[in-house]
Amino acid sequence: MTLARTHRPAFRWGNLIVLVVLSVGLAATILPFVWMVLGAFKTNAEIMSRPVTWWPQHPTLDNFRAWLFEFDIVRPFLNSVILAGATVATTLLFSSMVGWALAKMTFPGKNAIIVVVLSTMFVPGIVTLIPQFVLIANLGMVNTYWGLILPGMVGAFGVFLMRQFMLEIPDSLLDAARIDGAGEFRTFFQIVLPLCKAPLATLAIFTFMGSWNSFLWPLIISQDDSMYTLPVSLALFSSEAGGHGADYGLQMAGSFLIVIPVLVLFIAMQKHFVQGITMTGIK
Repeated sequence: MTLARTHRPAFRWGNLIVLVVLSVGLAATILPFVWMVLGAFKTNAEIMSRPVTWWPQHPTLDNFRAWLFEFDIVRPFLNSVILAGATVATTLLFSSMVGWALAKMTFPGKNAIIVVVLSTMFVPGIVTLIPQFVLIANLGMVNTYWGLILPGMVGAFGVFLMRQFMLEIPDSLLDAARIDGAGEFRTFFQIVLPLCKAPLATLAIFTFMGSWNSFLWPLIISQDDSMYTLPVSLALFSSEAGGHGADYGLQMAGSFLIVIPVLVLFIAMQKHFVQGITMTGIK
């Protein structure tokens, strides 16, 4: 009687190299975040001391107390919520509408528009910063919510993402809706958008992260502290509190507070973020 041999998978150096490279990349991504969280519970003197200590030797909540009680965080928080909320809503609406037109409609100059939209993705944002400010200033929107929100209402990445996804929606489904008497707007809002939960969730997360963490544009367009967002207030307040030097403990505590809404949003929408779309019922 012979016993069947169990075949063990052969060892491959290539798999080991890939594992090591991915582990190094994971560590490079996570360690700064861990350092920020731990630094939020340290004093500035401990952060600047040598040798460097990872775990707080004397944990303190003073940095969080300063943010919550010594600094008026309510107005910057509301400004950030208004900016991020309005930017996400308008980006989802306009990007999906433009993506729908470029994916499923036929009109003169369509291909040229697609090329122009894609070309803008290769233009650095800093290049258009001054023209945007001049335009907003000429419109009289400096130091207003419209000035904060308007430049981010739609983006080339969102248009490209929605167009690529909508190209996969079967034309037979849209033709059936039109035969039943649905117009373009009804077809778009009642049939197309419900099928686009996955790309909409992905676009919402990326847009929220970009607008919530935006620093340079709110700093330029805001003329007084009543229009400052959380990142701007974080930088200014931590510098003022630190005297001649920055208070890194305050900065890390503020950064930790700022990143919490992003983590909550991702956890709430991760199901749609990672899943694809499955078309069923189409014969």
